[in-house]
Amino acid sequence: MTSARLGFNTRVSFDEQHGPGRGLRDGIALFRAAETLGYQSGWVYQRHFDHYLSSPLPFLAAVGQHTHRIRLGTAVLPMRYQEPVLLAEAAGTVDLLVDGRLELAVATGANAAFDAVFGTVGTDARTEAQRRQERFLAAVGGETLHVVDGPGQGAPPGTELKVTPHSPGLLARVRQGAASFGSAVRAAELGIGLITGTVLHDLAEGETFGEYQARIIEAYRSTWRDKHGTRPPRVAVAASILPGPTAELREKYAAYDLQRRTEGMAASRPRGALTPVITADLPAGLRISPVLHGDPDDVARAVLADPGLAAADEVVLFLPPAFGLTDNVRLLTDLAAVAPAWGWEPSG
Repeated sequence: MTSARLGFNTRVSFDEQHGPGRGLRDGIALFRAAETLGYQSGWVYQRHFDHYLSSPLPFLAAVGQHTHRIRLGTAVLPMRYQEPVLLAEAAGTVDLLVDGRLELAVATGANAAFDAVFGTVGTDARTEAQRRQERFLAAVGGETLHVVDGPGQGAPPGTELKVTPHSPGLLARVRQGAASFGSAVRAAELGIGLITGTVLHDLAEGETFGEYQARIIEAYRSTWRDKHGTRPPRVAVAASILPGPTAELREKYAAYDLQRRTEGMAASRPRGALTPVITADLPAGLRISPVLHGDPDDVARAVLADPGLAAADEVVLFLPPAFGLTDNVRLLTDLAAVAPAWGWEPSG
């Protein structure tokens, strides 16, 4: 593993005591601190109807006015509930406002939990998400979406309708948020980038999270080379890595690890968040990433032995959702101090 980029992922959560305004402002402050520490990217997640960020693009537009270098990513935007042309318009606007620093990771999973709010469709969730993704890629890439062919269509006949404002380099910064082998292969076939998350599915029996992550990355790269005949884009992976230089921090991180192993993806919820409907009893083939924590030397050995991290071009550090601004800045500071020894270079 050499010269991997270093990023982080935050849920931009808020609790019932301080409210969403405080959470959003703390999120901006976290990005500012991370940029000062040399982190090259910061990523946010979209979660509806809960104590987390629900609308990433306006938030990243605001972050962009308070930062100068750090790249601003979505990890991820589930396409099932996105209107693809409106998303392309918003993304182009934000990318121009932040001087081309936007990184868009989208997902096409089968989750359709909020159909009661957003409406049902005549097909399954994954097929619909993939349809919307393809429309979005065409729109954000500047393709003609329609040629006016009659009156009453908002423009003279013959007019080619394309998304404006158009940010020419944005399409090259769109990634697939992949949780499986098949999703990574499809990303390569579509000609977009790849980021893998802290939840993967379709693992083979006995296969570790890191082994499967490395297999996904290799499938993406080999498919890209076969399909496009060029060097694949840089691949990012999300990981839970918590080096504890003090006994107090090691205890805190061990408690988070225990909670994550017993509560699964519902671990580390901010006060007032919805009661989870997903437990740690995951279906066969589904796995959440391990939490690498403890003494910095022990964490270093675990990091360097992980095949998924070794295969990555960029490591995105997953911050526990309920950690506050002070805890998160401390964690990013400690990680930035030890990361160069692992081959991950903050930009300074």
